[in-house]
Amino acid sequence: MEPVIGIDLGTTNSCVAIVEDERPIVLTGRGSQKKVLPSIVGFTEKGKRLVGLIAKRQSVTNAENTIYAFKRLMGRKWDSPIVASARESYPYRLIQGPHNDVRVKVRDVIYSPPEISAIILQELRLIAEEYLGQQVQKAVVTVPAYFNDNQRQATKDAGAIAGLDVIRIINEPTAAALAYGFGKKIDRLVSVYDLGGGTFDVSILEIGAEGVFRVVATAGDTFLGGEDFDNRVVNWIITGFEKSHGIDLRSDRMALQRIKDAAENAKCELSQTRKTELNLPFIITSPEGEPLHIQVELTREKFEELTRDLVDRTVAICEATLEEAGILPEDIQDALLVGGMTRMPLVQARVAEMFGREPCKGVNPDEVVALGAAIQADALTSEESNVILLDVTPHTLGIMVAGGFFEEIIPLNTTVPTARSKIFTTVHDNQTAVKILVLQGESKKAEDNELLGEFILDGLRAAPRGEVEVEVTFEINSDGIVSVSAKNLETGLKQSITVTATSGLTQDEIGEMMRVGHEYLVERRFTEKQEEKRQQIERLLSQVNDLYPSVEELIGGTDQGQAALEKVRAAVEKAEAVIEQANEQEMERTIQVLERTIGMFKNALNKA
Repeated sequence: MEPVIGIDLGTTNSCVAIVEDERPIVLTGRGSQKKVLPSIVGFTEKGKRLVGLIAKRQSVTNAENTIYAFKRLMGRKWDSPIVASARESYPYRLIQGPHNDVRVKVRDVIYSPPEISAIILQELRLIAEEYLGQQVQKAVVTVPAYFNDNQRQATKDAGAIAGLDVIRIINEPTAAALAYGFGKKIDRLVSVYDLGGGTFDVSILEIGAEGVFRVVATAGDTFLGGEDFDNRVVNWIITGFEKSHGIDLRSDRMALQRIKDAAENAKCELSQTRKTELNLPFIITSPEGEPLHIQVELTREKFEELTRDLVDRTVAICEATLEEAGILPEDIQDALLVGGMTRMPLVQARVAEMFGREPCKGVNPDEVVALGAAIQADALTSEESNVILLDVTPHTLGIMVAGGFFEEIIPLNTTVPTARSKIFTTVHDNQTAVKILVLQGESKKAEDNELLGEFILDGLRAAPRGEVEVEVTFEINSDGIVSVSAKNLETGLKQSITVTATSGLTQDEIGEMMRVGHEYLVERRFTEKQEEKRQQIERLLSQVNDLYPSVEELIGGTDQGQAALEKVRAAVEKAEAVIEQANEQEMERTIQVLERTIGMFKNALNKA
């Protein structure tokens, strides 16, 4: 069966998982024992891509050309407040794209967020291919539950650029619940509190013993996560330094990146200890030429003081979600913690306080989402799987009505697939057409919600206002595709639109990015094959050299033996030259020659 992988494409870290022998497992990185890949991409002076840990290690000295937390920019408009905030805090350069989207400019090359995400996806794909020993072309990828249609489409586009057919996008907390309940045959009502590097989600799910996972309610904030906790510490350090020395470090990209790294490390340490020291020598030179240093102590209490309001925001979202679903906190039987930030003691304490029980510790917060994605991938492709996932709409869908108000047609947390209709009347005398503005959001004011599409239904009978009725129908399929139609109830005349989300990229742009991504992948695979063969030649050469003295002693006394040994020496010299040439066909021939030589040596020694 063609393999399908599960991918958690995270803001801070990403990982890839598969189901093997009916058991989901997270795969370790190539040449590494780590199961998570930092979601960081760097570009060297020569244009070489660095991905993951190697990119993170050089981020201080190459801050302007190292891209992180780009998931927060997926599907965003350039003029959104969130992008404005990112432009102030990110050390790399953001520019306006041709479709009012966001782009990143690195060493005179412009990238879109889906392109950067595709680089991470390609690396995860290569990890899976190395483990499976075959090419992978299909994946299930997770997204925050509160991602809107454009952000989900941006994730799909990233998959396409990476050469992956994303057969399903599923929500991160839902994936976590899948992993938690998989194979346990339990009936539980669970909450998933997912506080990751860039986003926060909460979902309430019913897990059925027969393998049915039903999402009851979901909510979140796509700009609330570990990055914000880091930034509070960064601002605290910078403000203190400015008070002491009168120098604002925000304009120094290298200093800013060093402080950010130190803040992130301190945050992690304070989950285990009560206090930690941030020590950054030679952070900058004063106008007088004096080297200045940062050496401050940060206690857990101070860190909690700096970030308490962020934790309070997550709790408020949880409480509102429970109320919306008509569920009391004490009804929740298990509270799952997902995402690296849930290691923070204050977060754990507030979740325990909210639900009146200690959170479950039986899941790995860094791996559980990828495991759930792999389980969903298996469920979609395996005839034997009994997993059924019933998800909900994360946002309210509706249209704009008279007065600029938003009229909901499909409420948030409606199980999909679904279809809902409402009847509206004309608002003007002799009105012969209506413009349907399709919106998504929670505000009663239409202008505050996201416009998904628009179309016109004409041919209405000219009549006094309120006399002509129009039925508007919304449909959402299992993939989350929204279709909207409007029908004149007098004549049956109908107009419709399929809402097409956009990541800010055109099909031509995506096609070109796919071509470049494919070429890069082919080159990577080719380079890796060469490296494998080079290592194989080196191992074979080592064996030949180890056996040579014994064989020479055995057969070197005859002319025939001397001739054979001369051929071996020539083959060894050629093999050493081939290693440097990196010609794959020559390398393969050399491997065969060396293997025959070793076989001949062993036969000679055995006969002796």
